[in-house]
Amino acid sequence: MVHYVTVATCALNQWALDFQGNYERIRESIVQAKEGGARLRIGPELEIPGYGCQDHFLESDTTLHSWEVLGRLLQDRALDGVLIDTGMPILHRNCRYNCRVVILDGKIVLIRPKMHLANDGNYREPRWFAGWARPASVEDYVLPRFIAEITGQRVVPFGDALINTEDSCIGIELCEELFTPQSPHIAMSLDGAEIIINSSGSHHELRKLRRRIELIREATLKCGGIYLYANQKGCDGDRVYYDGSAMVLANGEILAMGRQFSIGDVEV
Repeated sequence: MVHYVTVATCALNQWALDFQGNYERIRESIVQAKEGGARLRIGPELEIPGYGCQDHFLESDTTLHSWEVLGRLLQDRALDGVLIDTGMPILHRNCRYNCRVVILDGKIVLIRPKMHLANDGNYREPRWFAGWARPASVEDYVLPRFIAEITGQRVVPFGDALINTEDSCIGIELCEELFTPQSPHIAMSLDGAEIIINSSGSHHELRKLRRRIELIREATLKCGGIYLYANQKGCDGDRVYYDGSAMVLANGEILAMGRQFSIGDVEV
């Protein structure tokens, strides 16, 4: 029997430290995804504060305001019914991580820290973040009090894990991890993941889009299943230009792909 799933990936024109604007674009993309019948929505890397915050990532206010935006998403019952993947910095055991936060119906399902950080070319992620060094391992994360009051949860899983649903299994890969020799999607697929999601902040270089497509095609040809790729677009306030091109592939075939260099704020 064939089972179908409707998924949504987004390219958003986020701006560094524009918490109100970033929230509005994230919410709009979730609403569009839900209206399209999607049960899973993913967005760009660090989409809540913006990817290019530079040394503002070191300020506690950046993390606090990110939690406040996440709290607004958790409280919004109009967003129920969709598994939402969003991104923000999180402090855990006094280390700052570049994280994906997966939420559903006002609850936090998983916080997934980035394991392999980008540290070449225009990227200096180790300046602001630590890499999670424990693959296939999770531990308890104690939520801030005001988030715990919203969700009714005191602790949530923090680490590298798969998300099992009633009829599928989802693995999370973050940007640079796709480019590493031992990409996490390999172990995830061997452990039963059928859908791999990847949230990126990948800037434009000549022929870089082709490289992304080739890596994702190879991943789905080799492991099978669905691969969702989300990306930032626009300038973000930094000196680089993010070219969007969100895409969905299955078994080596491109099923859907967003426009490159789109000037719209929200593309789903």
